Amino acid sequence: MNRKQILRRRIKWLTWLFIIGLVVSGATALPLQWELDVLAKLPGVGDLSSGQASSGLTQWILKVHEALHEIDAKFPFVAYGTDWLAFGHFAIAVVFIGVLRDPVRNVWILTFGMIACVLVVPYAFVFGAVRGIPIYWRLIDCSFGVFGFIPLWLCRKWVKELEIQAAGKFSSAD
Repeated sequence: MNRKQILRRRIKWLTWLFIIGLVVSGATALPLQWELDVLAKLPGVGDLSSGQASSGLTQWILKVHEALHEIDAKFPFVAYGTDWLAFGHFAIAVVFIGVLRDPVRNVWILTFGMIACVLVVPYAFVFGAVRGIPIYWRLIDCSFGVFGFIPLWLCRKWVKELEIQAAGKFSSAD
């Protein structure tokens, strides 16, 4: 297998990984209430109130759990916002199919994704603070940007190498 084939295989593999990550992340925005029910039951605190929690993380999980149940009971239409959040993830995932089809021509998609990943960090810190999200949860949100950036950066680096190889072939043929 030559270097070009190796690079294309790596790009394809990491792009699929990123697409799957976007789809899974988006899909988790749909069943929030069920997810929080499960999350509250894991440490065995599902029947407690947030005021009865022994740790900050457990208190936060229970607080969100209570809020989702209350909002869903009184204002179920609010969940429509997270439905659209999921849709946004799915739509962005579709864009990355362009990288699978022609990574060199669609390198801009990788650049766009890297910019979006970098912007996750200030966005999580600023709006997380405004909304009263605990720092440890904002760090979890930031990790999506950090871990998403890595495969995109590698793919972009490899696409640039493919571009250089293609340019070298064209100039030597002239």
